[in-house]
Amino acid sequence: MSVNSDQFRDVMGRFATGVTVVTTSNDGRLDGFTASSFSSLSLDPPLVLVCLGTDSACHEVFTRGGCFAINILSVDQADLSVRFSSVVGDRFEGIGHSRWITGAPILDGAIAAIDCRLHAVHEGGDHSILVGRVERLGAIREEAEPLIYYRGAYRAVS
Repeated sequence: MSVNSDQFRDVMGRFATGVTVVTTSNDGRLDGFTASSFSSLSLDPPLVLVCLGTDSACHEVFTRGGCFAINILSVDQADLSVRFSSVVGDRFEGIGHSRWITGAPILDGAIAAIDCRLHAVHEGGDHSILVGRVERLGAIREEAEPLIYYRGAYRAVS
């Protein structure tokens, strides 16, 4: 049986995921993208992974850069998810952020953030798998509810 991309997308969309914005700073350039393909990978050493399409405008910035941060979004941050998944000018214009160890932007209002050094990049079909070694992490908004993505729409935990 052959699996086509529409079938694959439909079935995979039935797996609810959290929503993140992955950010970086490379040679003074800030960039970021929305990702739901994020996971912890290893406890020792502490590693996480995120997948980025090879056709993404920011692919080279992330795969050749030295760091990235995972910003876990809250239900009231759906607008950030849309902004970082769209083709816009400066995605960071008017967006508050700070920087931790690596210099990758930590977005104001995120539920939690994970600051990473780029550990490895692996080929994964039409995506690259970015593996990050965790340098710092922390919960930022203890009481916030997570933004969930399911079957092509944003959801909230009820």
